[in-house]
Amino acid sequence: MATVLIVDDDDALREGLSETVSDLGHTPVPARSGREAVALLAGSTVAAVFLDLRMPGDLDGIATLAQIRALPDPPPVTVLTAFASPANTIEAMRLGAHDHLTKPIGRADLAAALAAMLVSVRHEAAAGGAPEAAGGLIGSSEAMRRVQKTIGLVADSAATILIQGETGTGKEEVARALHAFSARRERPFVPVNCAATPAELLESELFGHVRGAVGGTTMDRAGAFHLAEGGTLFLDEIGDMSPVMQAKILRVIQDRMVTPVGGRPGRVDVRLVAATHRDLQAMVGEGAFRADLYYRLNVVPLALPPLRERRADIVPLAEHFLAASGKRLGASAASRLLAHRWPGNVRELRNSVERAAVMGRGRLIEAADLDLPAAPAETPETGDDGDLPGAVARLERTMIAAALRAEGGNRTRAARRLGIQRQLLYAKIERYGLGGAPEADLSADATADVGKDDDPDPAGVP
Repeated sequence: MATVLIVDDDDALREGLSETVSDLGHTPVPARSGREAVALLAGSTVAAVFLDLRMPGDLDGIATLAQIRALPDPPPVTVLTAFASPANTIEAMRLGAHDHLTKPIGRADLAAALAAMLVSVRHEAAAGGAPEAAGGLIGSSEAMRRVQKTIGLVADSAATILIQGETGTGKEEVARALHAFSARRERPFVPVNCAATPAELLESELFGHVRGAVGGTTMDRAGAFHLAEGGTLFLDEIGDMSPVMQAKILRVIQDRMVTPVGGRPGRVDVRLVAATHRDLQAMVGEGAFRADLYYRLNVVPLALPPLRERRADIVPLAEHFLAASGKRLGASAASRLLAHRWPGNVRELRNSVERAAVMGRGRLIEAADLDLPAAPAETPETGDDGDLPGAVARLERTMIAAALRAEGGNRTRAARRLGIQRQLLYAKIERYGLGGAPEADLSADATADVGKDDDPDPAGVP
């Protein structure tokens, strides 16, 4: 039996969590605020903590987490929120949270989270505040949340990161987030595209040169490694680097010494993040990429999923890209976006949405404003297989979940966004089982799935 601290300002949620923890054979200790939780931890032994993210007062969930992690022997903490964002997910993991889960939390998920905390205690030190999240990291799909959690776990590490993903998936955005959430954030972030720089100039671009060493140059030039001193150097498309440069980069990683062309070696302090759309492991097998460099780069691998594998993020991303224009996404446009395969990934989505915002005359972007195929052959979630009624049902469920998430779980506003009556939306929520689905940000009964009900209905519809 373990003592479990439950921190939530909502009485019903706190009691629901406490009841579940008690049913699991453990002792719940409730706390109504972050300050009460910190005081309880100072005077008692707690094995694990469930911590609500959004709490009133000057000590919210992130601030409370920071104080808990600053204790001499902090218990593991799982952060709970109905409103997961890239920023709070990354920051929670960076501060040492054991996990970051979205409400509603089912009994099985709660039991699994508690069991994992009880056998896996962290001892990292707390760190500073959270910067803003990069736009390319927007998304609450499970695939993107894994990426966000990894960023939070490794941001403060000096380990070299290798980001792999298709063109347009946002690899540079991930690299920038790794820098922005790290202790190096006040120092430079320097990106270099290895594919865009001619091979004969890449050495000078990276290492610099002294006067006269390159093509009769008349002054010394600092390279990217020196420009990124104390910060982060991002080597994009490193799979396109020549074998000669691969050997030189390997030496820098090993020795942390950089030699300008025609100059003398000097030590550098740089966090290295590399990225590529190529399969480096296959290239190693073909002899096209050095195995020793691959293993030096692949200390922490980070796989960025293509947009077609994170369809729940398509509508939130599109709305983010539309925000600056003051225009909104209509239901027909959302349907068209969800049905497209997006071979160009997030970059293609951004271009399509921004083009529609410029060319569309109204304040509402509809399908006709998008330069996309009118009758896609594939279904939104399973590709090309499946019958038409099944495809329509999957698309409808995806759109309803996206609308509910975008409106913070408020069914009235979600119905308005979808252009349907609220009563019809209630029926479809029940039909598709979205009443307790995490992707919809809806809450169910507190004794079953613990979450916040943002739009209580007098008829009792969940």
